[in-house]
Amino acid sequence: MGQKKLIRFAEILNFPNVFQYPVGMQGKWKDIFKNEHGITLELACGKGEYTLGLARMFPDRNFMGIDMKGNRLWVGAKTAIKENLSNVLFLRTHIDKLNDYFQQGDIDEIWITFPDPQLRLSKLKKRLTHPKFLRLYQTLLRPGGFIHLKTDSPVLYDFTLKVLDLYNINPVLAIDDLYSTVPEDPIVRIQTHYEKLDIANSNRIHYVKFKLPIEPLADIDKQLKDLLGERETA
Repeated sequence: MGQKKLIRFAEILNFPNVFQYPVGMQGKWKDIFKNEHGITLELACGKGEYTLGLARMFPDRNFMGIDMKGNRLWVGAKTAIKENLSNVLFLRTHIDKLNDYFQQGDIDEIWITFPDPQLRLSKLKKRLTHPKFLRLYQTLLRPGGFIHLKTDSPVLYDFTLKVLDLYNINPVLAIDDLYSTVPEDPIVRIQTHYEKLDIANSNRIHYVKFKLPIEPLADIDKQLKDLLGERETA
């Protein structure tokens, strides 16, 4: 491991806005944020660029970036400290363990920004819009809370729409080419470093906004896999 990473790992241990695999945090985030505002999560946040962008835009709301890579979280956390962003926290953990840290209704919205699309069919269940994850998100979101996906992967975009269709969920928005026109909503105009590279290379950015029903989602994992079969390719 490089010296730079070692230094960052040591520093992040003392950052007040980073929590690494904390125990007993369910129901305590309002005390940590010191307010009653709702929480928006950014999953697989990397350096937290979207988390920071949203926090700057909405100072009266709370934002948390979730990622496994401490080296990346260091960048976002350091920026938040420099900018005195008191409405930003970062949580280092596995996304499939979120219910160890949050309880029903803790989360207002979820952003999934440029996650690994997990293109191999054998990795299907690792896609962050797989039914397995949607069932998890449903246990955390307040009723009516939105989920947003931004991706440069047409495979993940199409996959997400297939999942929603199987659940009879009509997306609020499904845009195949986000920047073919100027997006009206400023929150979708926030751009990460890699998103800017995509745009510079004329790659399409896909966007989906949807909300989950109140009724518990059924297990459709096998049905989905059978539907996709071997037809899905990168």
